[in-house]
Formats: sequence, C-alpha cells, structure tokens
Amino acid sequence: MVAEVLEFLSPRPGKLILDATCGTGGHAEAILSHGASLIGLDRDPEALEIARERLAKFGDRVRLLHANFRDLRAVLAELSVTGVDGALFDLGVSSLQLNRPDRGFTFREEAPLDMRMDPSQSLTAAELVNRLPEGELARILWEYGEERYARRIARAIVRARDKAPIRSTAELARLVARCYPPGRHRIHPATRTFQALRIAVNDELTAFREGLLQVIELLRPGGVVCVLSFHSLEDRIAKHILREAAARGRLELLTRKPLRPKPEEVTKNPRARSAKLRAALVPEVAPT
Repeated sequence: MVAEVLEFLSPRPGKLILDATCGTGGHAEAILSHGASLIGLDRDPEALEIARERLAKFGDRVRLLHANFRDLRAVLAELSVTGVDGALFDLGVSSLQLNRPDRGFTFREEAPLDMRMDPSQSLTAAELVNRLPEGELARILWEYGEERYARRIARAIVRARDKAPIRSTAELARLVARCYPPGRHRIHPATRTFQALRIAVNDELTAFREGLLQVIELLRPGGVVCVLSFHSLEDRIAKHILREAAARGRLELLTRKPLRPKPEEVTKNPRARSAKLRAALVPEVAPT
C-alpha cells in the first residue's frame, strides 16, 4: 500500500519522516524519492544492510540505525531530533525473513526454530517451545495466535519434548498439524502457532504499543502517523491508541476504518491481502 502511505505522509523537501520499520527500504525509497529526509530503524541488521545499499543514492537525506522502535525516543534524542513530520509502522514479519528458511519464520522447509528478528538477542522459539510450562505455552498460542486448539497443542508439545527436544520448524509444524481434526483447512494448521511464537520471541505487541505512543508525542503539528498491520492484534492496538489520542485532542483520525489493499495489489503481492492501514494527523492548531 505504498501509494496510500505516500498520500497520507505527503513527503516533500523539508519534511523529516521516521520509518520505524525500514526493512529492506521499500517504503523508505518511495518517501525519499519525493524529496523528504528520512530516519529508518530496524531490528534486523541483514535487512538494514540491503536498505543501506538501496538508499545510498539519497546521500545525507537518509540515516539508518539498528534499533527496536520501542526505543525510538532515545534513538532520536541521540541524533538531536526533537520532532518528526511523519512516521510509518509497517508491522509483522518481512519478505526477507520469510524467504530465508534458516531464520526459522516459516514451516515450509526444515530449519532451526529461531524466529528472532534481531539475531543478536538470546531468546529463540526453540527455547520457548522446550522450556515454557504447558499453561504458559497455551496462553501464548491463544493470546498471540488466537489458536482455538491452544491447550491441545501445548499438551502435545510438552509430551513430545519430554522424549526429545523439538528443534526444527518442520518438526513443530507436523506436531501441530496432528492436533487438528482431519480434513481440509483454510490455512495450514501451524500458521497461528508460528505467529504466536514469533510475536512472543520478539515481544512485538508490547514494543509496538510503546513505539506508537512515543511517536504520537514526537509528531510536529501537521504530522501524520501511518500504521500498516497484518493481523487483528496489531490493528486492535493501533485502533485503540489512535482513538484515545483523538479523544484527548492530540490526533485527528484520517481513517475511521482501516483501508485495505486494492485487488490489483493483492494479485501482484498475495501477502498484502491481510494488510490494514490506519492514519492520523496532529492538528495544526491545538484545541483550546
């Protein structure tokens, strides 16, 4: 939804945009191409290296940093930046991470149970799967994956790991699939379990909540924040925080309901089918 993001952010010379989830630089390149300056953050050093090469042509109009967006206020302070004219959160796992089986985000191929967006952190999905109590595993699967068979899957994981540690993505996917009743399923039975573990490993929801609250206070008058989410948990957080900020007069909602990608975009990029875009603006004149 690059076109929609650009319409809301309206990048141009003199504006400073924060890309809190820079990834490999797709949105950043589009923003910079319109003349704005940009600060890009990302947890994944591999993605940032690709972005640096991609965005080098924009010179000193772009600054990229390896950082978690929950720390964005401190990161911007180190750069002596006290405010921005726009901010983008493009949430969830990236195509780069999904397309690298060794990162452990996908169950389509045999790979280590990793799922770390930042490989320098110590906690991995394998540690959660093999160490958490059954009740805590079930809670994670239910709260972060909305998995209806959470208790059954957690019980099966504990029984399996009592015999031998669960080490690979394919092994876990097979175990989860056996917990589902036979028949055809709209999505692979392991999809929600992998989503839940990924969110837990990277503490994604808490980090997003903290980062979005910080951004709202850093936006200058006329500044816009855009949130691209890919599942209901992220969208729910964005909806509540933006609405609460609007209720106290800090923001003006630009999207009462989230925008969805156009059919032609979904045809070109099937992963975009679940995307939801919300945007809000800091009023030019504060209410009296």
